[in-house]
Amino acid sequence: MSKTVESIKEVKIDPTAFVHPTAELDSGVEIGPFSVIGEDVKIGKDTKIGSHVVIDKWTSIGNRCNIFQFVSIGTPPQDLGYKGERTDVIIGDNNTIREFVTIHRATTKDQYKTICGSNNLFMNYVHIAHDCNLGNNIIMANSATLGGHVTIDNNAIVGGLVAIHQHVRIGAYCIIGGASAVSKDIPPYVMAVGNRAKLYRLNTVGLRRQGFSKEELDEIKTSYNIIFRSSLRLNEAFETLEKELPGSTHAKRFIDFIKGSKRGIARVRTRRKSEQQEEE
Repeated sequence: MSKTVESIKEVKIDPTAFVHPTAELDSGVEIGPFSVIGEDVKIGKDTKIGSHVVIDKWTSIGNRCNIFQFVSIGTPPQDLGYKGERTDVIIGDNNTIREFVTIHRATTKDQYKTICGSNNLFMNYVHIAHDCNLGNNIIMANSATLGGHVTIDNNAIVGGLVAIHQHVRIGAYCIIGGASAVSKDIPPYVMAVGNRAKLYRLNTVGLRRQGFSKEELDEIKTSYNIIFRSSLRLNEAFETLEKELPGSTHAKRFIDFIKGSKRGIARVRTRRKSEQQEEE
């Protein structure tokens, strides 16, 4: 009688690596030379850990992640108030984490967790500080740096050498231009750039690449223009949006994001006369 048995891949650990006895490695995990896997670490199926990687205690990593050499994850936060309490790093599935990325465990000042979702790309030298909360399908380019308690929503792109202040929120589907310093919240769907970063225009090309329909793009453009390009006060703009685009998911996302902002929203860059024509 034949039986169907799910194949379990071998765990491969280089002889020079150290894996703490309490660490849990799922099938297909590979640990490269001279890497250190700490206490109570959990690593999901088919995740590959390169050489000279340190994954400190209380870190959970999902399935099919690819973690390159010299990465450091789960080490204590750079916070003088942290005294070694149990806090976590939680990383989802299918993430690519390139060389010299650092992701710190949380403090006890928020949710006790630093969270990175799934399908993200963190390029060389990215730093994700304590208590950050990142969604899915995010790209952070080389040397992008997050202060503590930063939130990045799904499908955002953060350019190289960008520095984001503590407690800032980055909205879904937006893009931050390289070498920007971000001290205020960046709403969804926009392009922002500068020191301090200002709203430049809608991230139209990125939205099209994400598969947004013409109708959706029109809703987003109308919402942006009413909120940021009109002379209306915010409460008036919200009322106008609710009348002109009732039931619009994208208008609601703008409204909810701005109403929920704690640090305030980045200002709109003043356009030159040559830019006053309607943006495509």
